Amino acid sequence: MPRPSLHHPLLRNARFRRFFLGRLLSLVGDAVIPSALALAVLRATGSASALALVLGCAMVPRLVLLPLGGVIADRFNPRIVALTTDLVRCAGQLFVGIELLSGNPELWQIAVAEAIGGAASAFAMPTLASLIVGIVGEKDRQAANSALAVVRSGTLAGGPALAGLLVLTAGPGWAFILDAASFAVSAALLATLRLSRTTTPAEERRSLRSDLVEGWHEVRSRGWYWTSLVAHATWNGGAAVFATLGPAVAVKELGGDGAWIVIAQAGAVGLLLGSLLSGRARPRRPVLTGNLALTTYVLPLGLLALHAPAPAVAAAFGVALAGLGFFNPLWETAVQTAVPAAVLARVTSYDWLLSLAAMPLGYVLAPLAADAWGEATPLWIAAAAVGLACVATAGVPGVRQFTLNTPADTPTGKVSSPDRPPRPSTPRRTPTGRSRP
Repeated sequence: MPRPSLHHPLLRNARFRRFFLGRLLSLVGDAVIPSALALAVLRATGSASALALVLGCAMVPRLVLLPLGGVIADRFNPRIVALTTDLVRCAGQLFVGIELLSGNPELWQIAVAEAIGGAASAFAMPTLASLIVGIVGEKDRQAANSALAVVRSGTLAGGPALAGLLVLTAGPGWAFILDAASFAVSAALLATLRLSRTTTPAEERRSLRSDLVEGWHEVRSRGWYWTSLVAHATWNGGAAVFATLGPAVAVKELGGDGAWIVIAQAGAVGLLLGSLLSGRARPRRPVLTGNLALTTYVLPLGLLALHAPAPAVAAAFGVALAGLGFFNPLWETAVQTAVPAAVLARVTSYDWLLSLAAMPLGYVLAPLAADAWGEATPLWIAAAAVGLACVATAGVPGVRQFTLNTPADTPTGKVSSPDRPPRPSTPRRTPTGRSRP
């Protein structure tokens, strides 16, 4: 793999280097938590229902508070919001780690700590796009998003192994201590950042309801955006079906536990390769290209339904997650460039909300459908839904016509988006000193 030039603008950007390091450390810490949490709760209670309760306590506040998190990130400096949520999550994970190391953890205490962490993440997630916009210039955003996607993919691939090492050698409590430390370092690095000013303060404060409505208007008025969100939510629902039924089919029909491990690892490798490829690709129609790349998830869903050999399913899953890795930086760059900075966090919060809400739906419906009609039926339904939803976006004029004109194309590098709405004439409340990407 070619090494990046030392003269690359991203490497010369000290703010991006600090932000990137903070994200790297926090992603490494977060990657060990799912496996460590599962083992910790099962060790303490021996109950899968207890684990489901803890996971639900983290997920529900995140879903409920995401739109509010978008409003807060747009009203105030997103760096301060992100820094505060890092400190909250640091305290929560430190508390859980100490509880586990004490030898007598209480389930309700872990559940409350995870609920607080889930609520904090609802305010942290919408800040990411605004932070990128405030740190990186428009021409370098896709490279920055790809670099972050590569790190995200790599930590997802190595997280379970690191979690297993920590749990087996030191105990699950130390995994949470590691995550707490990563949040502390991330907060310290965010404290040193100064974002580029992208908006000017508004003259009057608006109500929470008005900000929520304005954010939804920004989503609804962009045909290329909301139709793509429908496709992405469908994709996430299909991914949940695969994650729910895949292990059972692999163990029973494809060769046992080892077959599922190979399939999962192939997906992790594909995600990483797709993220690397996206950093070099410059498709003329990024939204259309990215949505079509997501249709590759039809392959593993269909092959699993057919009980194809494990190597074939693994290869298909690798291709599908390569499509996801390729898509993510393209999508993030398009949104960061096309959506005004003053509403960017609110717009992305709805993206997160639809994506996260679709997955529990898949988790619930997949086993019910499998019990009623067999495992192949929900897999085929998911494959058809994903394929149709992603391909259907090609019929939307805004998706087909959306381009990111590079500096070589136009002096200003502005977005060409046919359904980009006019800016509202009413004053909007924006953060004082708003300094985010």
